[in-house]
Amino acid sequence: MPPRPTLKIAEIFAGLQGEGLRMGRPSIFVRLAGCNLRCSFCDTKYAWRGGRAMSAATIAAQVKRLGRRKAGGWICLTGGEPLAQDVGPLVNRLRHDGFRVQVETNGTMPGPGDIDWVTISPKPPDYAVIPSLRRRAREIKLVVSRELNLSVIRRVRAEIPAGVPIFLQPESNLPESRAQAVRLVRKTTAEGLDDIRLGVQLHRIYGFR
Repeated sequence: MPPRPTLKIAEIFAGLQGEGLRMGRPSIFVRLAGCNLRCSFCDTKYAWRGGRAMSAATIAAQVKRLGRRKAGGWICLTGGEPLAQDVGPLVNRLRHDGFRVQVETNGTMPGPGDIDWVTISPKPPDYAVIPSLRRRAREIKLVVSRELNLSVIRRVRAEIPAGVPIFLQPESNLPESRAQAVRLVRKTTAEGLDDIRLGVQLHRIYGFR
């Protein structure tokens, strides 16, 4: 019998979603190891390498042990970059077990078609998102780093379907990044750009996972 395919997993834990439209809602997080980018402002650099090899069945069993109530029915696949690995079998397994699946991705790689909620966080220097993911986005998160400016936001807004909100999320809630985010939101509002919102990392404010 051939060996079961495995995924490299950095950690699995129950917590609250700290960002975006699902902010404050319970979820179980499956953090995959490995990333195709190396952003200087990344707050999970420990997930760039390593990870424990786990099968989809083993991951699903650990998720079930944490319990549906702790998840609120939701699983969030995050990273690193979760779509750098073949998460299709895991998504199928989790959905078969009655969970809905959110994926947080940088938007540079395709993913399976049955993901319930696609959160895209385009990254510098080019902030590229592949067309197949643009059409599936439920929300966009742009980290307010030194690279982010009004022209980048204009381009991302033009590429993403109308009605999909774009959150400007301060880098690690740093004061200078918060101030920059407010300025950018005001400028985009003055320009009439659609649905640009101020974001935050709620888990850094409250200290939860």
